[in-house]
Amino acid sequence: MNLPLRDRVALVAGATRGAGRGIAVQLGAAGATVYVTGRSTRAARSEMDRPETIEETAELVTAAGGRGIAIRVDHTIPAQVGALIDRIRMDHGALHILVNDIWGATVMEWNKTVWESSLDAGLRNLQLGVGTHAITSHFALPLLIESPGGLVVEVTDGTADYNTKNYRVSFFYDLAKASVLRMAFALGHELAPYGATAVALTPGWLRSEAMLDAYRVTEANWRDATRIQPHFAISESPAYIGRAVAALATDPAVSRWNGQALSSGQLARVYGFTDLDGSQPDAWRYVPEVQDAGKPADTTGYR
Repeated sequence: MNLPLRDRVALVAGATRGAGRGIAVQLGAAGATVYVTGRSTRAARSEMDRPETIEETAELVTAAGGRGIAIRVDHTIPAQVGALIDRIRMDHGALHILVNDIWGATVMEWNKTVWESSLDAGLRNLQLGVGTHAITSHFALPLLIESPGGLVVEVTDGTADYNTKNYRVSFFYDLAKASVLRMAFALGHELAPYGATAVALTPGWLRSEAMLDAYRVTEANWRDATRIQPHFAISESPAYIGRAVAALATDPAVSRWNGQALSSGQLARVYGFTDLDGSQPDAWRYVPEVQDAGKPADTTGYR
C-alpha cells in the first residue's frame, strides 16, 4: 500500500462529523496517525445532539489504513487543549499536521441584523468558530514547529474572493468565516520562519451528515435531493476536502500555498484527485456563475 504519511502525526480538531471526519479518514488512508477530537462520544453528546461520535471517526481512520485516536476535547477550554497537546508530545514527540475544523454552532439566526440577533447566541458562535481555533493553535503550534515542514489547515466556508464580495447571511456567521480566512494569512507569516505552512481551505456545498438528513437522502442516493434543490447537483462528499488536505500534506512544495485561501475544487485541478464518484466539483466557480446568477442548474464544466 502507498502510505506517504505513515510517519506523520495529525490532529484534526473538530473531527466528529462533516469535513473534519472526511479529512481525518483521508489522512488515515495516507497512513497518518490521526488524533480526532470533539465533544460527541458514545457516552455523551454535545449540544449539537447528533449521533456521530469521535470514536466512530477514529475507527474509520484505522479502517482506512492509518491509526485513529479519539480524545474528547472541548476546544473552548484551554486546559483541555493544553492537556491534549501534552499527550501528543508524550506519545509521539511530534505533531506534523494540524487541522482546525472546530465549529459546533447550534443556533444560527439567518437573515437577521446584528441588532436583531441574539447577542448570546452570536457571541457563542464566535467562541466556537473563532476562539477555539486560536486556542488550539496557541497550544499546538509550539510542538508543530519542532519538526520541519509542518502544515496547518484552517477550515472555513467560502473562498476569500467570494466572502469579500458577498454577505454571508448573518453578521456573526460572516464574521466567523472571514476571521478564519485571516487566521491562515496571519499564521502563514508567523510559521514561515520555521519552515511550516498555513492555509485556509473551504469545501464546496458539503454533503455532511446534517445536510443529507435535511434533504432526507443518504450518500448513496444524494442526487434525489436535486428534485428539491436543483443546485445541490454541485455538492461534494466530505471525502473530497479530505483528499485535498491529504494532497497538501504529501506535497513537498506545499509552502507555495502559504497564507493563501484555497478550495477543494481548486486543489482537485492542481493535484488531480477526485470525489468519490470520480468527478471534480468546483462549487466556488459554480455558485457565483450559475446559482447566484439565477441560471438553471447545470453542472456541465463544473464537475
